[in-house]
Amino acid sequence: MSSSASTSQPVLRISTVQGVPDILRELGQDPSHVIEDLEFEPTLFDNPDNRITLAERGRLLERCAKVSGCPHFGLLIGQQDGLDQLGIVGLLARHAPDVGTALQRLIRHFHLQAQGVEIGLAVDRGRALFSYSIAEEGVTGLDQVGDGAVAAQFNIMHELCGPDFKALAAWFVRTAPKNLKPYRDFFQIRLQFDASIYGLEFSSSWLTRRLPSTDEALAQLIVEKLSVLESQTAEDLSENVRRLMQTALAFNHVDAHQIASMLGLHVRTYHRRLHSDGTNHRELLDQTRMALAFRLLEYSSKDIAEISSLLGYAEARSFIRAFKRWTATTPARWRRHQTV
Repeated sequence: MSSSASTSQPVLRISTVQGVPDILRELGQDPSHVIEDLEFEPTLFDNPDNRITLAERGRLLERCAKVSGCPHFGLLIGQQDGLDQLGIVGLLARHAPDVGTALQRLIRHFHLQAQGVEIGLAVDRGRALFSYSIAEEGVTGLDQVGDGAVAAQFNIMHELCGPDFKALAAWFVRTAPKNLKPYRDFFQIRLQFDASIYGLEFSSSWLTRRLPSTDEALAQLIVEKLSVLESQTAEDLSENVRRLMQTALAFNHVDAHQIASMLGLHVRTYHRRLHSDGTNHRELLDQTRMALAFRLLEYSSKDIAEISSLLGYAEARSFIRAFKRWTATTPARWRRHQTV
């Protein structure tokens, strides 16, 4: 663990950024200088199970992009990532019967790989969105982290589906960078910047693709191991709902019946369990919209009307009223304050 890591902060395995030293060297930089400047332990990158906080990872990628003069450093890191970097969770996905099951396994157990990070899957009229978001507020380097996450998702889908996999679009919350060539060269698909969430869009038909190397006996052993690990952490229904809502908003599938169905619950059971947790569907949707509104206002260049639509409001006035209720100011004033 890094020297500044705290058990109260969300942490993740170093595996997904373990290639940092090698890429820095390829770009003519000495990684030891970056590690020392950020006050990380010299041995941080030696073991993929070492932990780093979300804030530290963001600072790391942001610093690497600056010292290397490579604004797409996060993209380079993500190009090296795939199922292997997800440890036992990635191994379980490899032994799923089909791609859809593999992704659901990743989503179900991803919190063991990274805290404060949420992945999801939404399906609508033949399209699927494999999404990624950071639940923690105030994390720096989100552009770098998001670029790397979508690249890793692209690799994961190729690993699961095979070399003939074709995606439809790569989604980025960030505004379009000045140099699009590294993104075009890697993805070779439509690039959608100023999106509501980071993710990879593809035909939902890929979800039924059978995996060639399924070993259900091994998968069962892995599930038993994960059950032991997960017994140490209580499952939070409200957090699961917020995670689903972030992805489902991309297709405006966020009414109670739709979210309950995604969780495999009858809508009455869904409402009852939320009530026992001291919350309700409308309150969680409000919280999800608020978090996404802050992210879109700060990191995207979309106007207020576009953001209102992305958040599922019928008109901009409804979004503005909600934003005033959250912050006592308007979205436009809040955005101007962030850029001061």
